[in-house]
Amino acid sequence: MKWYTNIIYMKINKKNYTFCIEENIDKEGLMMNELLFKATNLIYKSNLTYNDVKIKKGMINFIVGESGSGKSTFLKLLNQSINPVSGELLYNGLSISEYDPIALRREVSLVSQEVFLFDESITDNFSTFYALRQKPIPNKEYITYITDICCVNVPLNQITSTLSGGERQRVYISIFLSLCPSVILLDEPTSALDEKNSLKMLKNIINFCKAKTIDIVIVSHNKTIVDEFCENKIEIVKEA
Repeated sequence: MKWYTNIIYMKINKKNYTFCIEENIDKEGLMMNELLFKATNLIYKSNLTYNDVKIKKGMINFIVGESGSGKSTFLKLLNQSINPVSGELLYNGLSISEYDPIALRREVSLVSQEVFLFDESITDNFSTFYALRQKPIPNKEYITYITDICCVNVPLNQITSTLSGGERQRVYISIFLSLCPSVILLDEPTSALDEKNSLKMLKNIINFCKAKTIDIVIVSHNKTIVDEFCENKIEIVKEA
């Protein structure tokens, strides 16, 4: 078994960046994993270009790099929260434009850093999100189970507006995780946690996703987290 690194060039505001992707390739030079997403000359607002970016199916994918380099923007492109100016983005081998945007966002769920919760209890937030998706309301046992996975250590009847920023983020992650999408996109999911709890929560989430065959793409600045869990890394590196 050999490991190779693909160098992918990116231009941001006339500054050059490079994507370095470690890829697991067998001795015959064949990809060992199917591609979940592939971006080719994908341009957003003329100042962000993503070229030859490969997200792998069945692996823990991490996107890392400098602040402001376009990592969060790339996540939004993956589920059509925003749209590119030009270029090609494939999801499961099909152009992303072939998918209905609403259906795609439910299948490929983005949990951004901008948390949106209703001003009601944690339990009622689950009920509201499920009702909006026209899905059966989960029972208390399932809500308790999924919030424990995400280290939500507050009563489920607590009003979300009284929670800290970090608690709100973990509740938000737990709601989207509970819906069991095909793909979950996590933007800095451990930013409000200390290292010990960051490792615990992410390990829980990854184990849950692997059991449910949910593909994961994570943006993170936390090197410890990346080193511990990453199976496929996409790194944006500024060229000298």
